[in-house]
Amino acid sequence: MRDGEQTPGVALTCEEKLWIARKLDEMGVHIIEAGSAITSEGERNAIRGITAEGLDSEICSYCRIMKQDVDYALECDVDSIHLVAPVSDLHINVKLKKDRQAVREMSTSVIEYAKDHGLIVEFSGEDASRADFDFLKSLYQEGIDAGADRLCYCDTVGMLVPEKTENIFSELSRACNVPVSIHCHDDFGLSVANTIAALKAGAGEAHMTINGIGERAGNTSLEEVVMILEWLYDHRTGIKSEEIYKTSRLVSRLTGIPVAINKSLVGGNAFTHEAGIHVHGLLADTSTYEPLKPEVLGRERKIVLGKHAGKSSVTLALKELGLEVDDSQLNEILSRVKEIGDHGKHVTDSDLQTIADTVLNIYRESRVKLKDFTIVSGNQVMPTASVRITVDGEEVVEADIGDGPVDAVVKGIRKAVSGIGDVQLEEYHVDAITGGTDALVEVRVKLSKDGKMVSSRGARTDIITASVEAVINAINQLMN
Repeated sequence: MRDGEQTPGVALTCEEKLWIARKLDEMGVHIIEAGSAITSEGERNAIRGITAEGLDSEICSYCRIMKQDVDYALECDVDSIHLVAPVSDLHINVKLKKDRQAVREMSTSVIEYAKDHGLIVEFSGEDASRADFDFLKSLYQEGIDAGADRLCYCDTVGMLVPEKTENIFSELSRACNVPVSIHCHDDFGLSVANTIAALKAGAGEAHMTINGIGERAGNTSLEEVVMILEWLYDHRTGIKSEEIYKTSRLVSRLTGIPVAINKSLVGGNAFTHEAGIHVHGLLADTSTYEPLKPEVLGRERKIVLGKHAGKSSVTLALKELGLEVDDSQLNEILSRVKEIGDHGKHVTDSDLQTIADTVLNIYRESRVKLKDFTIVSGNQVMPTASVRITVDGEEVVEADIGDGPVDAVVKGIRKAVSGIGDVQLEEYHVDAITGGTDALVEVRVKLSKDGKMVSSRGARTDIITASVEAVINAINQLMN
């Protein structure tokens, strides 16, 4: 298993890249492509930081077929290089402005140079799926003769289909006496299927990324390939699957690339159930509507309440809040839940708590209460927020800065409650409910603490006040 690919618009700090590398290593990823050393001094600093960490994973740098790239990789003390040569006539003639013979000579020379300097070399054919296959095979053989340790077949623009992939890798695995890997892009949504086909046909390695991020439509999703191999083919990968979800969330948070809510395995809805008939089945046996338990991925099952909710859904959700009700109370709570659902809304944890408290005539004292907050912001001013809250009756005043006024005030609140728990903001959404500059806005948030996650909502004409309301409500849910 290999992880690494450049993603447009993503600029991570050295520290952030190190966090991700540590997490990948903890998961059991065998090779981490940490970057391209030729890119910049900042990129080299990040790669050096990763190689200095002493991880178990093999650390690799992307290189072109140029000795200068290898020299920069050597400066970073990497274990290996991913040496990429254009192999389709389109890439050779148009991009490289060379001919096939030049590619042969450049590749052989650089492979020998890298091997002379003690590097593991994975020799990769860029745009291999549009290349002349006989030329590709002969180039691979010359690479092996020059000392290449592994080969890679790149479906650079996602043109493969599984049947063709299987044929290609059956032939390559027979013809080559070194491991051959598959590198797929997802332009047609077939990267995972093609990767599985290649592995079945003899590929010894797969290039993948967390959440499938990468150029254009992205690359092969590591979490999908791992779980397909483990659960559908009964093949042990060595990856610690219970770390997958946490790694997915970390990468999403640091890159700023959200995971689609309906994405398999790690999307927000992957283990979320609303329909009453589904939840009724889950209560009898979770395998009725789940192919695997969420705990396998380090996740938790989530019950969403809306107009499709049934008694089973509400009962299960109330149990998660530590509440037990009789039949008449359950019917009343379900009726109120459906009323909210009929208005096109989902019932958040805070909503359900409020409904249940009202029906059960319970008064629940909030541990965290807002007294006031102040925001300073402008086009020439760093957004700064100060907040005054009470935590368990004691007043706390904190301030922080952020990328905007909402970011600043949320950071201030998190800092103010840090004494009773480390609260993480997992998701933040804003929707305008009405039109105009004075529109009523709804802010929905998901916060987590120690593995527990709750959702909450705030609705005001002031987006900052709505955000504060949602965050405070969610914090009280987490702390109760």
